[in-house]
Amino acid sequence: MSIYVGNLSYEVKEDDLRQVFAEYGTVKNVQLPIDRETDRLRGFGFVEMESDAEETAAIEALNNAEWMGRSLKVNKAKPNIGGSSSGGRRVKDR
Repeated sequence: MSIYVGNLSYEVKEDDLRQVFAEYGTVKNVQLPIDRETDRLRGFGFVEMESDAEETAAIEALNNAEWMGRSLKVNKAKPNIGGSSSGGRRVKDR
């Protein structure tokens, strides 16, 4: 399972996030979604770690922690069920 990391600085890089989470175990993957329209980070990301125990330790340590001038929101990522084809943007009814 993945970890959701919210309220990230728009200046964060994948390696920055990887280093922070590596203090709690082996980081398998880091994703920082980019907005298609602005070509800018969206302010959140996902981190996948080697084990559930490592994920739990990272969540407990980093949720509400101050990093890069922001208070992080860190929790288990929820599965993307029935995702929107609009890329998360609201589409007007016609």
